[in-house]
Amino acid sequence: MSYRLLIVEDSPELLEAMSDFFREEDAGLWEVVTASDGKDALAKVTGEDFDLLILDIMLPGASGFDVCKAARKRSDCPIIFETALGSENNVLQGYATGGDDYVVKPFSLRLLYAKSLALLRRAKKEDDGEVLNCGAISLNKKTMLVKVSGHEVQINAREYFLLVYLLENKGSVLTRQAILEHVWSDDLDVNDRVVDNTIRRLRKSLEDAASQVKTLIGRGYRITEE
Repeated sequence: MSYRLLIVEDSPELLEAMSDFFREEDAGLWEVVTASDGKDALAKVTGEDFDLLILDIMLPGASGFDVCKAARKRSDCPIIFETALGSENNVLQGYATGGDDYVVKPFSLRLLYAKSLALLRRAKKEDDGEVLNCGAISLNKKTMLVKVSGHEVQINAREYFLLVYLLENKGSVLTRQAILEHVWSDDLDVNDRVVDNTIRRLRKSLEDAASQVKTLIGRGYRITEE
């Protein structure tokens, strides 16, 4: 599972920095689409679906406010404005136009990323049909939250997709090859050791529920209720 992100920024250096940060911070979590002017951004938001928008306000062709208005006719996805215009009036205009949050240049990429995740999780409201449960482990596929005995635990993107695969096949033995083909389908330069190392990290992240991920020597892995 990945989420489509549109970043609109007319500074090539900042656009590249933001794009690279999102792609590298949680590899596989984001499908990043970019636009460097308002005209291109308008075409994208009126013709494509996105899970999150990050919009500069001062753009050639059309403003970020114009892009936001066009996006709101199609979607309720979270929208973050990033701009040098930090006055109260500009911030209020951003919210009035339909924005959900605001960062003022220069800003921390880590802060922007944290805001993005928080808004995305809030937008992907709890849906019981999207929750995978096994013993003490609960995973919500919409919010991407993983809980052990009711409290949230932090796992990285690859561990997340591995856990989803295990939970969707709970009780079944999954070979290393099957896991590689499903979780690492985009990367041909991996081997069985990568699976073993990721399983090890996943167990550590699952804390008290680590023992639910079983190793079957010579066969593979499976997740059980206890």
